[in-house]
Amino acid sequence: MKKGLKIVTIGGGSSYTPELIEGFIKRHGELPVRELWLVDIEAGREKLEIVGAMAKRMVQAAGIDCEIRLTLDRREALQGADFVTTQFRVGLLDARIKDEAIPLKHGMIGQETNGAGGMLKAFRTVPVVLGIVEDMKELCPNAWLINFTNPAGMVTEAVLRYGQWEKVIGLCNVPVMAVKTESALLQKEESELFFKFAGINHLHWHRVYDKDGSEVTAELIDKLYGPDADPGRIVENIRDMRFLPEQIAQLGMLPCPYHRYYYMTDNMLEEEREEARHAGTRGQVVKQLEASLFELYQDPKLDYKPKELEQRGGAYYSDAACEIINAIYNNKGTQMVVNTRNRGAISDLPYDSAVEVSCLITAHGAEPVHFGAFPPAQRGLLQVMKAMEELTVEAAVTGDYATALQAFTLNPLVTSGDAARLVLDELLDAHQAYLPQFFAPKLEKAGV
Repeated sequence: MKKGLKIVTIGGGSSYTPELIEGFIKRHGELPVRELWLVDIEAGREKLEIVGAMAKRMVQAAGIDCEIRLTLDRREALQGADFVTTQFRVGLLDARIKDEAIPLKHGMIGQETNGAGGMLKAFRTVPVVLGIVEDMKELCPNAWLINFTNPAGMVTEAVLRYGQWEKVIGLCNVPVMAVKTESALLQKEESELFFKFAGINHLHWHRVYDKDGSEVTAELIDKLYGPDADPGRIVENIRDMRFLPEQIAQLGMLPCPYHRYYYMTDNMLEEEREEARHAGTRGQVVKQLEASLFELYQDPKLDYKPKELEQRGGAYYSDAACEIINAIYNNKGTQMVVNTRNRGAISDLPYDSAVEVSCLITAHGAEPVHFGAFPPAQRGLLQVMKAMEELTVEAAVTGDYATALQAFTLNPLVTSGDAARLVLDELLDAHQAYLPQFFAPKLEKAGV
């Protein structure tokens, strides 16, 4: 008889936590979670208490034997954990708003995980994740780290390369949403189709096959991006904008919605400017939405995940995390799209680098499905972006300004030269409190 599991969620005060609780509840018959620790920092205490109380109500209403523990002490929580999930945001939503507003002011894409803002998020996040890994090595050396803190691909890269921690899987909800949307378009059950994804986080492509082995990618391209298509909004924070049909047809693969930033940069920039002028940046919109969610969560009668959470933009993240844990614990061999070590699955990228690819999830972790090589259109952009990720992670770890500038210059969404340096400097200054690796060496050198 397998013992009950101890699971730790860092960033436990997140608005996504009710979905995580729901995921564990519905899998309780095969995933015996006995302890779930929700961890946050002092600045998140109030949200942690609100979400924690709701989590306890959900567990009680479900009638399952699972103890919910709340703490601001990460090390206390990690002791003896079986799985650790990460869903935090360094600097909270105010930091995201700066990531969006400052690049926009300089005529560049302002987005949470792409362009200059996405790199700054990595600078703030990577050192914290590596600190968590060091604690895990000491306190729960056999635990798995399931990360859905953005930028998920770069976080996974950092954990593998600099944390030297193999038991890590990164997660994004974009492939999950694509599978659901495309299955519905074809009027098929998800289990009737085979989805083959490859690339890196927020920059992947995929092909789709039916149960007879026939490829249906072209049919989906036409339904989603053809001249008569009405693609709708696959991801909440990606605007409903068509690609150029001829370009997508030439690719012969379905793009990630975030490709709009690279394939339709001018259009996306104008959309962002317009939205910022009227409704505010996406971060400002989310801040208002989160405030209303936490009002709901305070209702002492609410003991289930409210429908409004799906508007948050990260639907199915937490449920997918639960399924990964379930697949590892029960050695299920479940097919999922995750961030893991390449190990030759994509021949165009380094063997040891982190990629986002279709995998089988077993007790051994994520086993990538071989993809091979990309055609030139995909390969060129992918290799540039992977190099940018490697430089960004290196800068996040070392605090080296020149490396950070090199990463900014390489990113297609950042204007090069003096403009890159200007936006980098302003973002670094805006987030100085969360970037000691960049500022502490200068202060020490100055004798401060």
